[in-house]
Amino acid sequence: MKATTENLLLIFTRNPELGKCKTRLAATIGDQKALDIYTFLLQHTVAITENLTVTKEVHYSVKVRDQDLWNTSIYNKKQQQGDDLGERMQHAFANGFKAGYKNIIIIGSDMYDLNQKDLENAFNTLQTSEYVIGPAEDGGYYLLGMKSLRASVFANKKWGTSTVLQDTLRDLSDAHVKLLPEKNDIDYYEDIKDIPDFQQFLT
Repeated sequence: MKATTENLLLIFTRNPELGKCKTRLAATIGDQKALDIYTFLLQHTVAITENLTVTKEVHYSVKVRDQDLWNTSIYNKKQQQGDDLGERMQHAFANGFKAGYKNIIIIGSDMYDLNQKDLENAFNTLQTSEYVIGPAEDGGYYLLGMKSLRASVFANKKWGTSTVLQDTLRDLSDAHVKLLPEKNDIDYYEDIKDIPDFQQFLT
């Protein structure tokens, strides 16, 4: 598929299945509530991306679903390919650049602290920077944007640990990188216990 705009948003998502998503959160509140929260976060991700005037691809972790909350008239659906998260992200970026996109941003599907304006700002930032990164409070990142593929960013990382951001910035030390405001992603009970929108799942 050739580019219809210069901008491509990659959304990486896990299939919402009981016992297989938000496992660190589930350790505290149980599998069913963790699944309900993940589904809520998926719906939030749809709400903040469906009106963006960029091409949007949803990359499924396990299996592409035809009938789900990702509308096929808005989102192109693809299967993640690779043995670990780094390989899967690199493959998605490489295919995007091969298709002719100039500015590519990847996000996950569980960032409650993210909104449409944040994503618009990230694409605008990428017009004047080689790379844009949204740091997460846990030492990772919630957003990565590129104007050209840098394979080292996806290699030799301990994904899901507190060193991912600093290791990524080291890989990009010779490039023009813009950092976005730090945000909190949702992995543990402590991340949601004081947020009103999540109280419905915690009672």
